[in-house]
Amino acid sequence: MGQSEGAFPPSGAAERLGPMEPIAYDRPRGVGIRAIGGHLPERVVTNADLEQRLDTTDAWISEFIGVRTRRWSAPEEWSSDLGAKALLDACERAGVSPHSVDLVICGTYTPDNLIPATAVAIMGKAGIQDVPGFDVNTGGCPGGTWALDVGAKYVASGAYRRVAVVLADVSTKTFDPEDRTVGVIFGDGAACYLLEPVEAGRGISSAVLRSDPSAYTTAYVKREKRTWDDGTPKQSAFGDNFAHMYGRGVRDFALERVPGFVEELVKTNGITLDDIDLIVFHQANYHLIHLLMEKLGLPAEKTMTNVQEYGNTSGAGVPLVLREAMDTGRVAPGDNVVIVSFGAGMSHGGTLIRWTGADDFGQRP
Repeated sequence: MGQSEGAFPPSGAAERLGPMEPIAYDRPRGVGIRAIGGHLPERVVTNADLEQRLDTTDAWISEFIGVRTRRWSAPEEWSSDLGAKALLDACERAGVSPHSVDLVICGTYTPDNLIPATAVAIMGKAGIQDVPGFDVNTGGCPGGTWALDVGAKYVASGAYRRVAVVLADVSTKTFDPEDRTVGVIFGDGAACYLLEPVEAGRGISSAVLRSDPSAYTTAYVKREKRTWDDGTPKQSAFGDNFAHMYGRGVRDFALERVPGFVEELVKTNGITLDDIDLIVFHQANYHLIHLLMEKLGLPAEKTMTNVQEYGNTSGAGVPLVLREAMDTGRVAPGDNVVIVSFGAGMSHGGTLIRWTGADDFGQRP
């Protein structure tokens, strides 16, 4: 696939806090988000740029997708490169050492290589050693909820005290260069949830998760041979694998299924729609998000978006919005925050987060 094999920085294993001892709890525990890190590629691609290479216009993209700019990764920039920087950003924001992370989970559908896990590459590039790392592939876009739920369960089990859940995808590397259906929507990016135990009743609730196999081919990376007009082979950065999306199908699924799913989610958690302080949807389409708000009868100011600036960044979209919410003071301890993701599968998931603050976490460095 052309990934570079650059040497990892020194592991810093000597700086670790020593072997992890089992944690003894005499009461139930919750799981909070200590910090959220993020990283985006430097290259900014505008709608005007896409007009030069695809059969599309700025007016069409703005009217139907609501994206103005997006970030594209450099040729030798892969999921682990973005993910490692997002993890380090999360640790810096929390004021903790990356060597204090007990477990690294990476949600991705664009791994650097088929094996080993991209999480292991992220660990190497972040200088983390002697802890487990593995990937989860939930179909890309759903990962902002699904991978978070995996990490939260590991913390809730008591086996791990600081878990980094990294969402990293280089979706643009799956493109057919002539396919506008995906070319106008997606961007590359990474985010990292840093999870730690909190008091019971605070933090992340158990996710509600669903998959619809009947919509398996609505959005997927299709394995097939393609050619240019002159008959020469056409390849993506993943060879004979190309992103394929039936946009109308995704839209119809979201509008038909997601509102009822959100109502189920809040009812399961013993709250109402009116109790939601902030709801963040997968950043699929700016206009679609606001249509979902209308269907739920919620005011636009109860959501936030970044798709207009970054495009659809797959699983990283939801945590990148939450990162901005934290930076701008949009969320406060005690707020009811709902996150909802959907995408390939058609897998969809939702979680209620009873937002935590600095006082909810211990003093572990």
